[in-house]
Amino acid sequence: MKKESEPLTIEKIKAAYEERREEIRARIAEFEEVWKSGADERLWEEMVFCFFTGGCSAKMGLRSVEAVRPLLLTGTHEELMNALVGRHRYPRARAGYIVASRDFLQEHCNLELRKKLESFADPLERRDWLVKEKGIKGLGYKEASHYLRNIGLKGYAILDKHILRSLAELKIIDDPKPPNTRLKYLTIEQKLKNLSKLTKIDFDELDLVLWSMKTGEILK
Repeated sequence: MKKESEPLTIEKIKAAYEERREEIRARIAEFEEVWKSGADERLWEEMVFCFFTGGCSAKMGLRSVEAVRPLLLTGTHEELMNALVGRHRYPRARAGYIVASRDFLQEHCNLELRKKLESFADPLERRDWLVKEKGIKGLGYKEASHYLRNIGLKGYAILDKHILRSLAELKIIDDPKPPNTRLKYLTIEQKLKNLSKLTKIDFDELDLVLWSMKTGEILK
């Protein structure tokens, strides 16, 4: 599908949503299925995917997960790094994220991610834990939101460059620069929620609409 080249308008967003609604809902159903039936190993794999996408593309993340899947539970730093060479831009650093986070989560909750994530009554506290816990490496607010969305938990904005550029084109934010504090992230997230109400497009679906208008794809 051809990428959007002209500045966004509310009308274009609504039109794109009508065109892609079924595909978007099918993708969200896939995310929901991960939470409904995915084992803790699957939840861990999805977290690793988001380690890979920070500062890099979703496609690079997908390639990298394929490369390390057999090593996710037991692979050493060297084994993971070697598997990532030629597939990820930062093989050494990302292998380090996996090993450090895995060691922490095994000690902290026996890698029982579902039980841990279910323990939070407040969705924002759940995300805050992923971001602020020093034992988990590589998850800022964008990556943590991406992770939670990909495992079927709703209500989190993934403020990547495509979404921020969209909001800037709509004059909803002044600058597409990524938010660098929790408060700034929450402020822009609320503006995206307001856009959801304005367009009458479900909040989680709106993220995929905007992302697909910029990339031509509906990935994860």
